[in-house]
Amino acid sequence: MINYTQRLDNAIKRTAWAHEQAKQHRKGTDTPYVIHSFGVMVIASNVTEDEDILIACLMHDILEDVDSSIYGEREMRDNFGDRVVSIVKDITKDAAEPDWHARAKAYLSHLENQASEEAVIVSSADKIHNLLSILDDYDTVGDELWELFTTKSSRDQLWWYESILNIIKVRKAPAKLIDQLTGMVKELRKIS
Repeated sequence: MINYTQRLDNAIKRTAWAHEQAKQHRKGTDTPYVIHSFGVMVIASNVTEDEDILIACLMHDILEDVDSSIYGEREMRDNFGDRVVSIVKDITKDAAEPDWHARAKAYLSHLENQASEEAVIVSSADKIHNLLSILDDYDTVGDELWELFTTKSSRDQLWWYESILNIIKVRKAPAKLIDQLTGMVKELRKIS
């Protein structure tokens, strides 16, 4: 159960504001991006009550996707502290790398070898929520869905989620997250 505090409420508001200022919505929809951030936090709340982890769930895409002139590392650190920033940075892809596969491989290597246990929880919850959206969107638009992704390939998406699943198993993420992601990867295999 989530212990709803003023600090957590502040994180929700700042996350919603930052993604809205960046004019972000979920891929191919008019759904406000904060829905994803909130969903990741709710999934993680099934395995932890650690407020820093829940705040990192909310803010997990900000350093990667929101221009630092809107909301950056300094503001995040001032508002929520070093631990939240550290968790978020552990799961932030290198935006300077233009190649999707190179970015993905660097992320996977970091997740497997350097990322904190807290970051593994956030990453797991993020991938579960992403796959929930992918499977739901596939039911609506079918194979056209893959055109929304950088590589335009369902096989690349399957490789990505299978790789994440293998790493979170090695890193011993909470069993509930492993089980949920395992089931969703099975569903992704059926449509890839």
